Amino acid sequence: MYTIKVRFEQKGLEPVTLSNIAPGDSLLEVLLDHNIDLHHNCGAVCACSTCHLYLEKGEEFVEEMSDKEEDFVDRAVSPRINSRLGCQCVLQEADGTVEVLLPDQTQFLGE
Repeated sequence: MYTIKVRFEQKGLEPVTLSNIAPGDSLLEVLLDHNIDLHHNCGAVCACSTCHLYLEKGEEFVEEMSDKEEDFVDRAVSPRINSRLGCQCVLQEADGTVEVLLPDQTQFLGE
């Protein structure tokens, strides 16, 4: 089981800790299941960059970045070395802590 720690760049949003998260789902699915909004315009099929997040800890617990994901991460707003797409970060069979930072999504308002 996993502990997922979520921080937000967007002002006014407090950090959230999710406990007892089972492996097998993507970080996008986990966040949405816990009412944490993360845009996903393409429907989570790795065809856009709107579910962009920063994986701050726990890279060893998710699938490696594919070439396709890397191409879309490069198109994200403000990509960093630890940028990933939430739809592609599937939690592997293990136990641990994953920490993510969600970029300010107010840039997508009105889409």
